[in-house]
Amino acid sequence: MDAPTKTIKELSAEVVEEFAVFDQWLDKYEYIIDLGKSLPEILPSDKVDANLIAGCQSRVWLACRCENGRLWFTADSDAIITKGIISLLINVYDGQKAEEVAASDFGFIEEIGLKENLSPTRAGGLAAMILKIKTYAKEYAQG
Repeated sequence: MDAPTKTIKELSAEVVEEFAVFDQWLDKYEYIIDLGKSLPEILPSDKVDANLIAGCQSRVWLACRCENGRLWFTADSDAIITKGIISLLINVYDGQKAEEVAASDFGFIEEIGLKENLSPTRAGGLAAMILKIKTYAKEYAQG
């Protein structure tokens, strides 16, 4: 796989710009749902309990592999909005260096106001997704 041509900071800024186009949260939800529809299929071998994210209301699988210090993610969910949220995260962090992902503050999530506009259970799921990504990153960054 080819490394991304943009940094986490650049990709995060693009997400903020994309969300700024929409005035209403209903439109932002539709955008998130569309992201989920474009998420590549996860391998059946990755859709296992070990890759389930604890703390999500719906079932969310997140698999990660590291090649040459870069993290490559695949994911799926049985809920379309959750699939969109994990897709949003993957779009920023897929192919990035483990150390950079581990050091990321995921600040763009706050900038777009996503957490505040989710139900408490979905916001908890978002936090669990971020934690899982950071956990993978820290494990691979440490070798």
